[in-house]
Amino acid sequence: MSVLHDGASTAAGGAALLSARQLVTCAHVVNDALGRDLYAAAPPAADGLRLAFHGPESPQYRSARLSVWVPPQRGSSSMVWQGDLAVLELDEPVPGWLSPVVWRDMAEGQTLRAWHGGGEAIAFADTEVKLQEGRFGYLDGQLSGAAIGPGFSGGPLWATDDATVVGLVVAHVMPGDGPMSPQTTVRRSWAVPWQAIRDELERAGAAETVAECTVHQRAYTTAVCGDGSTAGSLTAELWSLLGDPVRRAQHARTLAARLGYEPPAGESAPSVEELAQLLASEERALATLTESVAPTVQGGPSRAGLDRLLAVGRLTGTARLLSLDEHQFLLRELTLAAVADAALLPRAAREALRYIVPPSCLSGTRLNPRDLDAAVTELEAYRDGGQPADGIPPVPALLTLVEYVAAATAPPVREALHAWSERVVARLGSHPAALQLRRADAAAWAAYRPSPVVRLVAEISGPPDRYQCALWEVRQDGATASLATADRPRSAAEIARLIREAAENPRDDCGQGVTHVDILVGREGLQLPFDEWEAASSVEFLPRVPLGVKFRIALRCPEVSARAPRREAELRRRWESAHAGPLVVDESCASPEKVYALLETSHRDTAQVVLHGPRAPREALLQLCLALGVPVVLWDRDAENHEHAHRLDDIAPAGPLHQLPERIQHFRAGQYGAGIPSPARPSLVWENTELPLPGGLELLDPAEGADIR
Repeated sequence: MSVLHDGASTAAGGAALLSARQLVTCAHVVNDALGRDLYAAAPPAADGLRLAFHGPESPQYRSARLSVWVPPQRGSSSMVWQGDLAVLELDEPVPGWLSPVVWRDMAEGQTLRAWHGGGEAIAFADTEVKLQEGRFGYLDGQLSGAAIGPGFSGGPLWATDDATVVGLVVAHVMPGDGPMSPQTTVRRSWAVPWQAIRDELERAGAAETVAECTVHQRAYTTAVCGDGSTAGSLTAELWSLLGDPVRRAQHARTLAARLGYEPPAGESAPSVEELAQLLASEERALATLTESVAPTVQGGPSRAGLDRLLAVGRLTGTARLLSLDEHQFLLRELTLAAVADAALLPRAAREALRYIVPPSCLSGTRLNPRDLDAAVTELEAYRDGGQPADGIPPVPALLTLVEYVAAATAPPVREALHAWSERVVARLGSHPAALQLRRADAAAWAAYRPSPVVRLVAEISGPPDRYQCALWEVRQDGATASLATADRPRSAAEIARLIREAAENPRDDCGQGVTHVDILVGREGLQLPFDEWEAASSVEFLPRVPLGVKFRIALRCPEVSARAPRREAELRRRWESAHAGPLVVDESCASPEKVYALLETSHRDTAQVVLHGPRAPREALLQLCLALGVPVVLWDRDAENHEHAHRLDDIAPAGPLHQLPERIQHFRAGQYGAGIPSPARPSLVWENTELPLPGGLELLDPAEGADIR
């Protein structure tokens, strides 16, 4: 794909696709495309970057905006620099024939291929990683064919052996630059490895973006046991199990056919040592072999020998849990389930995998089917799906998850997955009762219908642009469950997306959806424009919208209660005794003394205050109202004086109090996309005493979907 020069069809450089709507390139490529100095550090103001996607037919074009900016940062070297990354967010998804790249770590000796940003198939250059040193990868090309040069920057470096991407091209070293005289190599370039891209983006607050990337799972390698080679350890068990040449020949021929190897000539059998070498080198060979051996052993010494053989493969780390057929069948069935319901596997994983840390792609609210293979591979390494009953062998975690998925699917898929689990358990030698126990738990989980989620509560703190955010869901019966912890800094866009995804992808199918979001802040956060934070949707067809358009946003400030001991009691009293209209603070009563006197006398039972006037005195009056236990406070955070009071008239501040959050949401929705929007920026504190704040031991029981970390 090409990052195009502003107003032209020529390419400033290339880019790598991260997801259906995000791509990464070099910051200096963006600078070049916009006609700026290549090493300009300030983020560009323009959103209208143009990109071209080159496919089987004519190019397709998209526009993009800047999402993450890591400017070029020159250090002590005049030839290389740090940073230089930009994440761009597309206004619409990429063409359907494109898929995000699969990343892997850069390492010395890798043979790579890069393309010019112009997209011509002929404009490729081959190179090799000669030195990978920290944040830099140094590349040398052969003195034949094309060479990396201008226009290659920002493009992905493809590994030629498996079509993964190991980094981005940054620059080509021209002869005569610094110590690089014309006497030295003329085809040296340098790149930013995937390891550095990942670290830079996480440091820039884009850890969520990194988590969405597809990363190559490193293949198993032949491990070495403490008392000798892996093959040697397998050999000892193979002799006791397949010492008979006729029996060994039969199973070896079956194994060769399933692995795609040429079977042994005639009726000959491979030696035990040769078979052990194959099992040590092919990650699914051992499971595939035991698939044919297991039905021939029914208890006794032979079954014990098979169990020992499986244990050797598990302990040495050379064998996957599933055979080739088992793996292919499971991926096919789970893909169908994920396509039908993208939220099913993450929902099932939260319950089935409570005793382990699940794969990252199962930790969110939806699963992209392309991440399924990596998730299955990771789960194969876990052998226990939870503590079993006394005397019953454990069931692998992957099979436990499959049982929970099966319990929540239609009968044809459910029956197919049940039959698959039974075959795998029989091959592994686990007791059938252990599987039945998991199946009964899964059925009970699938039959349970929790109270619907009706509200989200977000606690947001920290300096601007580096916020900490914890998120809870609140059910109709008052139960709460943690959705995210304040474990790392997040940008406003990340928090907005987190809230919207949680609302659009609830953990159950009950209720009419989430309409209310309470935001818990300290006093310093009361003026932040949370309602204007734009939230992207996980559904590619839906546009980005401000949170205040999507939800009824209300602020809560628990910090004030810690400083005003009587506040909680006053909040309840004012809610219970409210019978008058709001106290409108205008020029006639704008001093703290006057407001205090009114709230303690004639307006002692008032539940709502509307604040007008300049910013500084208005903020002081807001904190006074909160300290005196006023549960509802409305103000225009952009108002500069009392003459701006009329800007809130469209909200009808004196209208029915219980409809105020809805009126504010409708006002914001009416202004969204309006040709000449209102200058009013309403903010609302709404302290709901009937909704206790989440935390402590009030969280939802894990069996009902809590996220335990």
